Amino acid sequence: MNAIHFHARSEGQVVKKAVYIAIGIRMDGIKEVIGMWVGENESAKFWLSVMNGLKNRVLENILKYVSTVSQAFLPQ
Repeated sequence: MNAIHFHARSEGQVVKKAVYIAIGIRMDGIKEVIGMWVGENESAKFWLSVMNGLKNRVLENILKYVSTVSQAFLPQ
């Protein structure tokens, strides 16, 4: 995880922005971008929201996978 800072024009003013990038490495070694977020600046509060969002997304995907597998193997 990292952030890159840049200047952008917003409503006629130049403001600093930060793009937060999360990269993961698959089991076969291929890197993938997990997500990108734009914020006003790099702060612990924003990183916490990013991490909580990733955690919730992972848990949601695990629950979907478990549901799919259980439907495939459990008798109806």
